[in-house]
Amino acid sequence: MMRKSTRRIGVLTSGGDAPGLNAVIRAVVKAASGMGWETLGIQDGFEGLLGEKNYRVLTNADVQGLLPRGGTILRTTNKGHFGVRNPNVAPEEDPYVQAVQSIEELGLHGLITIGGEGTQRIALELYKLGAPVIGVPKTIDNDLAGTDRTFGFDTALQVATDAIDRLHTTAASHNRVMVLEVMGRHTGWIALHAGLAGGADVILIPEIPFSIDTVANKIREREERGNTFSIVVVAEGSRAVDGDVMYVSDGRLGGVGQFVGDRLQQLTDKDTRVVVLGHLQRGGSPTPYDRLLSTRYGAAAVSAAAKSIFGEMVALRAQDIITVPLTEATGHLKTVRPHSDLVLCARALGVSFGDE
Repeated sequence: MMRKSTRRIGVLTSGGDAPGLNAVIRAVVKAASGMGWETLGIQDGFEGLLGEKNYRVLTNADVQGLLPRGGTILRTTNKGHFGVRNPNVAPEEDPYVQAVQSIEELGLHGLITIGGEGTQRIALELYKLGAPVIGVPKTIDNDLAGTDRTFGFDTALQVATDAIDRLHTTAASHNRVMVLEVMGRHTGWIALHAGLAGGADVILIPEIPFSIDTVANKIREREERGNTFSIVVVAEGSRAVDGDVMYVSDGRLGGVGQFVGDRLQQLTDKDTRVVVLGHLQRGGSPTPYDRLLSTRYGAAAVSAAAKSIFGEMVALRAQDIITVPLTEATGHLKTVRPHSDLVLCARALGVSFGDE
């Protein structure tokens, strides 16, 4: 019988939280433990590698009950000190160099980085400096390139679709226009999927600029046909053909739902209400699909580390989990194609995107 290795592996969560993060952590710990490896959980994202290193040893006992639990037991941060790397800064002041040194000092055979495009961009920079990183794709927006699906998306989609179902009953009862604003800073995957699954009448996404007059005409047409209520789903990053995306303080997106609702009430004289789902889409227990996908990703990342496959990200392609270079997952986002099957399907069913 072969003697098991005593290697050590690290795992961290970075960027916005998403349902399924804990399921990945659980899978990493259990898969590593099965090979006799020790797992270090780096806390507070990449920040945990700076200064006095912030980590904890994770055992199988530590991850019991994590499969259905939302959030992340390791906590997370957005970028922090890891913005666009400045090659001219001194090594002792370069957070990327410091992080690589910490990885070496901790004796990590591999570091699993769970996150979206920003996270994998940081991981790619660390890999260029010699760090043994393996990415795991996470974002509720499903906009990460290189993979067919990110975990967290299915749960966010379930929350958004449930909200549309609930809005249908109150809209029909009061002959109202209900506007639902969902997340989607640069892409409209949540709005498109939830809108189609929930039977929305109008879907507004960042990839297709809209005319508020066209949306109002859709509401009027429905009224003329005897449909006294309408459901409008709008992604937070959507913009009118004659305007820019809307921001609130500190560069955060917001307000497009209220803009659409206010203008529709003015143009159609219909009683209109606006609901902003916001962070409800990020929280709570992951769906069975996201639990399974997260588990597969975590186990695949440990398998990649065992084979010394670094500088790559685990990804779903068709029905299989493979690895792709981190360069495929960074530098651009996976957006909705305006002439994709889903968009054409929605149009065939009479859904308006506000552009025609």
